[in-house]
Amino acid sequence: MKLIAVLPLFTLLWQTSFAQSVPNQSKLDLREIMRGNSFVGHQPDNVRWTIDSKKILFDWNPYDQPENATYVYDLETKKVDSVTMEFYLNNGLATENKNEKFAVYSLRGDLFCYYFESKQVKRVIKSLDRIRNVQYSPVKRLFYFQASNDLFAFNPEENTITQLVHFKNGSEPKDKELNTLEKEELEHFNFLRDIEEKKEWQENHDLFADDEIPIIYYSENSVNNIQISADGRYLTFRVNDYPKNEDTHVEHHIASNGHTYTSKARSKVSDKDPNHRLGIYDLIKDTLYYADFSVLPDIRTKPQYLKEYGDTSMFYDSDRNIIMHELVYSEDAKHNALDVRSYDNKDRWIVSLNLSNGEIEVLDHQHDEAWIGGPGISSWNMVSGTLDWLPDNKTLYFQSEETGYSHLYYLNIDSKKKKQMTSGNWEVHQVLRAEKSWVDILANRDHPGYYNLYQVRKKSYHPWITSASVKGIVYSPDKKHIAYLASSLPSEPWDLFVQKNESKSYRNRITSSKSKEFNSYDWYNPEVITFPDETGNNIYARLYKPEHPNGAAVIFVHGAGYLQNAHKYWSSYSREYMFHNLLRDNGITVIDIDYRASKGYGRDHRTAIYRHMGGADLRDQLLGRQYLIDSMNIDPDRIGIYGGSYGGFITLMALLTEPGKFKCGAALRSVTDWFHYNHEYTSNILNYPGTDPDAYRKSSPIYYSDNLEDRLLMLHGMVDDNVQFQDVVRLSQKFIESGKENWELAIFPVEAHGFKKPSSWADEYRRIYELFYNELILED
Repeated sequence: MKLIAVLPLFTLLWQTSFAQSVPNQSKLDLREIMRGNSFVGHQPDNVRWTIDSKKILFDWNPYDQPENATYVYDLETKKVDSVTMEFYLNNGLATENKNEKFAVYSLRGDLFCYYFESKQVKRVIKSLDRIRNVQYSPVKRLFYFQASNDLFAFNPEENTITQLVHFKNGSEPKDKELNTLEKEELEHFNFLRDIEEKKEWQENHDLFADDEIPIIYYSENSVNNIQISADGRYLTFRVNDYPKNEDTHVEHHIASNGHTYTSKARSKVSDKDPNHRLGIYDLIKDTLYYADFSVLPDIRTKPQYLKEYGDTSMFYDSDRNIIMHELVYSEDAKHNALDVRSYDNKDRWIVSLNLSNGEIEVLDHQHDEAWIGGPGISSWNMVSGTLDWLPDNKTLYFQSEETGYSHLYYLNIDSKKKKQMTSGNWEVHQVLRAEKSWVDILANRDHPGYYNLYQVRKKSYHPWITSASVKGIVYSPDKKHIAYLASSLPSEPWDLFVQKNESKSYRNRITSSKSKEFNSYDWYNPEVITFPDETGNNIYARLYKPEHPNGAAVIFVHGAGYLQNAHKYWSSYSREYMFHNLLRDNGITVIDIDYRASKGYGRDHRTAIYRHMGGADLRDQLLGRQYLIDSMNIDPDRIGIYGGSYGGFITLMALLTEPGKFKCGAALRSVTDWFHYNHEYTSNILNYPGTDPDAYRKSSPIYYSDNLEDRLLMLHGMVDDNVQFQDVVRLSQKFIESGKENWELAIFPVEAHGFKKPSSWADEYRRIYELFYNELILED
């Protein structure tokens, strides 16, 4: 009966909201800008080279088709053409798996070989069982590839393919033991004994017995990271035993058959970690053994936060669970290195593995009481960071936040001496090429929101590209040219360029992606400003200043937590950027803050939210609010806040833990209770729910639901498999039980976490604009 009583009211609110219409002084039409790239123009992506260094391939959609297609740019003719399958059969693709005669790679699940002498391409295998994980042994001069869980060797000189090993889930079969009756029968009858003797003779004299494919049995859930050593002797692999956490489910209400259906989704954060083992198989000795990681320093050391719960012991009784990544081999096959992470992500070990006995040697140990992370290091323990060898085969390079910022280090494998190669209060975003005397890096050295390519020689930084921020840099195989995506202004979407691999070389534009519709508007480029946090460090923000301000302001909170948006190039939040131009045209000042935990500002900024999301990051929104009041003459009673995902979470925390500070808020696809989010992201920041429940409670908006005073609009996709619809449903029930009246929920039946349909985007932002207009502009 209660449900029946609520439904008519909800329907009335829904219909009333659809019927509303508020003025818009901007030339921008909300429905048009919410078309996204169909309005802006599709930007190129996935840049790569042909192996002859003469052509650049990239994915693009200049005609607004349903999907991207592949295009090619010819350096000689300077023309762009579409690509057909015939192109791939006449042009080899750039790959690291090559020697002076052959290059081997997989394409669309098939195996291809490029012959340098004839400059021809041959499709080696066409198979439904997709080919992947192509590797090369410079010692054996063989190419290896994986199909399913099987590893094969391809010899292009002899044009032969040999299966090396087969992985099989289960236990190795044992020789059958005869029962009493069977033994009696053998004793009675020569006929049966003759059969057994003949069978044994055939097995002993089988000419192909030594060529049988080895089978490696494993009892865990899965096997991956199958690799061959650089000398072709040792096979390494990781077996994975994942805990049986309960899956969540997403209910779909719009389906072609008119019925609902349920799909599985990720499990929730838990106290259970996976188990992994690193196996080593000696192909010559036909022996299998596993690496021993028990010698890792601090492998049993407990984190400090446990002391707050009365756990004063320093060590666990057993090793913490770890995850080990793929081995990285030196080209001369003499050395290897391996990135190992603890599952609580508080330790990273870089080790060398003795393949002959499974013993490890620790080369570097990184520890963080919050969590390991940063550019080139990765905040995800299941993802390896920067790790490779210089051409001298003796020097390993990697990145570390040892100084508080992610920088590049060299380590000599013989002397074990470590040398810092870059330094400063900025970060190395990516290592592109590394040589003994110089290294190419992508870094925000000149400004936190500006990423340039530098060549570092003897700690002297030589800019290679200065006129724009760049990403997706790819060197031609002959290293004479570089192709990259560049954006020089917040109003300039990414486009593809190529230039000679020289300092400040002239760059040639390949694509011009902006549409006529996008170009018809005079876009505003927001200023990047700073204001101090409570410790005196600068907080960076984008500021949209209207020509005719009306005293109202909106704070936008970007998502993901660890993401940067106060930068000087085209934003991944393109719709929001255009929406902020629309708000500005209507007199509303907008500020977009790189709050603490945002990317690009070093370790302390990154981990400032450890054990309290909605703490320092929310204080930065409040400091931004005060900046608007003090510096922009904004009315303190006419400030709104909004954001999606993590930004939606901060919006909820703002309204529920700081009531009265914001007139209204719009929370999109918001986490409302961190006990219900995924394991990988949440356990990094809040530890485990069973060992640090206080961190979860003080970080979750649902525990503050009774505090709602300001106007709140929540918007959520019903098939969101990331921040699931259950999150907003549970908070809604709390509001209902608390008798709160100043909130609304808009649902989007066919949308997941990242909306796809322009109609959904338009409806969502129409509601947000109406909220801001009615609460911040419309006078009572």
